Amino acid sequence: MNLSKGFVLALVATLLVLSAMLIQPFLQYVLAAVLIAYLLYPLQIRLEAHVSPALAALSLVFVAVAGFVTPFVVILATVLESADRIPRDLDAEQGQLEGIETRIEELTGLEVDIVGALVGSGQEFGTIVFERSIQAIGTITFHLIGILLALFLVYYLLKDGDDLFDWLLRTVPLPTDVQHDLYDEIDDVMWGVLFGHVFVAIVQGVVAGIGFAATGVPNAVFWTAVMIVLAMVPLIGAIPVWGGAVVYLYLTGEPLLAVGLFVYSVVVVGLTDDYLRPFAVDRYAKLNPAVILLGILGGAYAFGIMGLFFGPVVLGALKATLRVGLENWSRIGGSDVR
Repeated sequence: MNLSKGFVLALVATLLVLSAMLIQPFLQYVLAAVLIAYLLYPLQIRLEAHVSPALAALSLVFVAVAGFVTPFVVILATVLESADRIPRDLDAEQGQLEGIETRIEELTGLEVDIVGALVGSGQEFGTIVFERSIQAIGTITFHLIGILLALFLVYYLLKDGDDLFDWLLRTVPLPTDVQHDLYDEIDDVMWGVLFGHVFVAIVQGVVAGIGFAATGVPNAVFWTAVMIVLAMVPLIGAIPVWGGAVVYLYLTGEPLLAVGLFVYSVVVVGLTDDYLRPFAVDRYAKLNPAVILLGILGGAYAFGIMGLFFGPVVLGALKATLRVGLENWSRIGGSDVR
C-alpha cells in the first residue's frame, strides 16, 4: 500500500467515525425514516408513473404523517380526558373525606386534615412537575427536531431512491449481478421481519385486545399495545399478558369470562402466531427462531425500540452476505469487479 492509498483510507475511516458521531444522537429517527421509506417505496414507484418523483414523495410524506399523528392524537386525547376527570373525582369525594375526618376526631380526639394534606401533596407534586417540565422543554425540542429530520429523510429517500441505488451499484466494489443477488436477499429478510414479526405482532395484539374488550378487562387499549410489543419476541409473545388477564378475571369473580378468554386466546390468538408467522419467516426471511430472538433482544439494547426490527435484519444481512460472498468468492477476487 502506497502513501496516497493509506491517506485515503485513513481519511475515509476518520470521516466515517465523525459521521457516526453526527448520526448517533438521532439514530432512532434515522432508522425510523429508513423503515418508513422502505415501506412506502413500492407506492412511490407506482405514483411516479403518474406524477413527478418530488410530488409523489411529498404525498407519501403526508401519508406517513397521518399514519403516525392520528394514533398519537387519539392517545393524547385519552390522556387529557383522564387528567381532566381527576379533579372532578376529587371534588366528588371531598364530602366523603370530610366525613372520615369527623369520624377520626370523634374516635381519637385528634384533628386531621386529609383534604389539606392532599392539597399540600398536590402542590408539592406540582412544583416537582414544573421543575421537571423545564427540563422537558429541551427533550421535547430534541424530539421535534428528530421528527422533522425523519420526515426530510423519508422525502429524499423516496424522491432519490433510484439515484441512491444506482450510486451503490457504481460504488460498491462487487460485480453488478452479485450486488443484485445480495440486495434481493436482504430485501427478503426485511420483508420477512416486517411481515413475520411486525405485522403478525400487530394482528396478534389486536386480536387479543378484542378478547380483552369483550370480557371487560380494564385498560384494554393499553394492554393491546403491550401485547403488540411482546408478540414481536419469539417464545414469549402475548401469553404473559392474556394469561394474567385470565387470572385477573378469575380472581375478581368472573370464572366464565376467564374460561372464555382463555379458550379464545389459545385458539384464535394462537392461530395467528402458529400459521402466519412460520409462513412469513419461511417464505421471506428464512431465519432460525433463535437467530431472530437474538436479533430482537440484541437490537433493542443496541438500537433502542427500532432495534426490534433492525436487529434481525442485521443478522439476516450477515447471513445473506456470507452466502453470496462464498458463492462468488472466485469472481470477487478478480481484478475486474464489473
